[in-house]
Amino acid sequence: MGAGALTICHNKAAVQVKEDMKKMVQIPILRPRTMTAKHTKVFGKSLSELQKQGLMKEGVPLVVRRMVEHLSNHGLHQEGLFRVNGNARAVENLKQRLESGEEVDLLSESDTSTVASLLKQYLRDLPQGLVDSTVQQALIQHYQDDGSCSDIGDVLQQLPDVHRSVLRYLCHFLTLVECNHKENRMTALNLATVFGPSVFQ
Repeated sequence: MGAGALTICHNKAAVQVKEDMKKMVQIPILRPRTMTAKHTKVFGKSLSELQKQGLMKEGVPLVVRRMVEHLSNHGLHQEGLFRVNGNARAVENLKQRLESGEEVDLLSESDTSTVASLLKQYLRDLPQGLVDSTVQQALIQHYQDDGSCSDIGDVLQQLPDVHRSVLRYLCHFLTLVECNHKENRMTALNLATVFGPSVFQ
């Protein structure tokens, strides 16, 4: 092929590239859909922030309600509930899926130990804990002064409303767990041992 032929081929290629570029400029750019648009951080966020974002129902985070309802329906009779940890990778995967807004069928796509472990993690990750240090000290003082159980309610009134709502909800659930302690082996003492460090940070 001579120099003239090469020049013609080169010119044709250059013209074709220009035509292709014109077409590309006219095509609207399609931006890829990002998964982060639906991603809402729930773990490690304060209860007041979740309330502002509408991620609560009757003062309790929706994600907590989902886990507690699942455990109430399927875990109350499981021996070692909250004592037998779920697989760390499965717990993290479930956390990511719940935060991404994905519809997760906890019954068919998870197991009780994983959900129970994630509930404990949620409580551990709360920035301030459910019961802050001021109320903790007041409760300790109340106990040392041999105060009555009825007076504890007055001490807990010092908590923010949303913290009190979640604490009430959690205590109601843990009472159900303890009522089945002959099967699940989770007595009040065992539950206090597991949840105490998470609730009182």
